[in-house]
Amino acid sequence: MFIGEYTHTVDEKSRISLPSKFKKELGKKVVVTRGLDNCLFLFTHKTWTDRSKELSKLGFAQADTRGLSRFMFSGAVEIDVDSMGRILVPDYLRLFADLKSPVVFAGVHDRIEIWNDKRWRTYTRHIESQADMMAEKLGKVGMI
Repeated sequence: MFIGEYTHTVDEKSRISLPSKFKKELGKKVVVTRGLDNCLFLFTHKTWTDRSKELSKLGFAQADTRGLSRFMFSGAVEIDVDSMGRILVPDYLRLFADLKSPVVFAGVHDRIEIWNDKRWRTYTRHIESQADMMAEKLGKVGMI
């Protein structure tokens, strides 16, 4: 399980060092794709395979399902983790998430999100201000 928040820099060759707390669980190859809220989603290869199967079960009859599948699959790329624990995120994904140094890695259970630092700070301030209300809504439907 991935938890925690870590800030890292993008080096001169556009490589990003993975947080040491995540390296062992990630292995030698990861999958990175467009995420929601303009971040990137980083999955272990196994988790990506599991999520892919779930998404493919939704079919393609509904426009929203087709759109989400295209968004996730066409943006996905397998990336090798180098011997120093760094990844090279392709330009199109770095542009999508506006990744400039520093970047934030956020552990979110079975995935890691990679965020533009400023966008992450803005997002977390908003979520922190809404946490009580979200918990109350989820509590009403039996989720908490």
